[in-house]
Amino acid sequence: MPNAETSSDLGLDFVAELGWANYRQHLVNRWQGRQHSEEQDYIAEEVPIVLVYNGVSHVVMLATPTNLEDFALGFSMTEGIIQSAQEFLSARVYQRANGIEVNIKIPEQRFACLTDKGRNLTGRTGCGLCGASTLKQAIRQPPPVHSGISVTAEQLTAALADLHSKQSLNQLTGAIHAAAWVEPERGIVDVREDVGRHNALDKLLGLLCRTGKDVNTGFIIVTSRASYEMVQKTAFMGIGLLVAISAPTGLAIRLAEQTGLTLIGFARHDKHVVYTHPQRLTH
Repeated sequence: MPNAETSSDLGLDFVAELGWANYRQHLVNRWQGRQHSEEQDYIAEEVPIVLVYNGVSHVVMLATPTNLEDFALGFSMTEGIIQSAQEFLSARVYQRANGIEVNIKIPEQRFACLTDKGRNLTGRTGCGLCGASTLKQAIRQPPPVHSGISVTAEQLTAALADLHSKQSLNQLTGAIHAAAWVEPERGIVDVREDVGRHNALDKLLGLLCRTGKDVNTGFIIVTSRASYEMVQKTAFMGIGLLVAISAPTGLAIRLAEQTGLTLIGFARHDKHVVYTHPQRLTH
């Protein structure tokens, strides 16, 4: 069975060696009115990814099989499984018959807390609270956000205009979400893509943790709605500004208000709606 330790960036090449790619070609019949053509189309892949902590399976998520180290680290942080990137001791990736297994080593103290959570083992692509077995586990209150980030409307507009060109996988398939890390003076610095919006965000947050990024220096744009769990994950990392292409939910707005997070929705071109804590965005 092929296996390898995770590198700083697994990427498509690594996963392809394990037998999984993040997209495939498929012959389709395309119609536009009465015009017909037969051609190859690019189709996004979603693969079952099982996260195994200290030898015990914890959750299976459907995800795009790239940047799995970032995904595992980001998920571990935002779900409160570990408290710092230093507690993510190691990770190994294995190809299985029906998916990919990521074996993660964490301190025994954290593992003991994890086994008490009672999470079930199924997570769909689009879910954010998958596997939560109690209301307390699902609705977790992040600590207050104290970020001093300041962004101009022009800087936000420039990042939004640049975002599509950074979504290489979505340009091929049209089925992929993205989460982008933006630094006001530099624009978009990093992007992670996935068929699941929560997975894309976890991958980006894992990358920020792995590289030791100062979360006070930037903000996040997501190509989805701003659901409660998207706000929750962002706030847990101490990031002060979350921008969503689509609308936020009521629960997301309430959590952002309570934690001190600036939440922006319907951000497209030069339009946006500020829902909470507008002081971080200047016009």
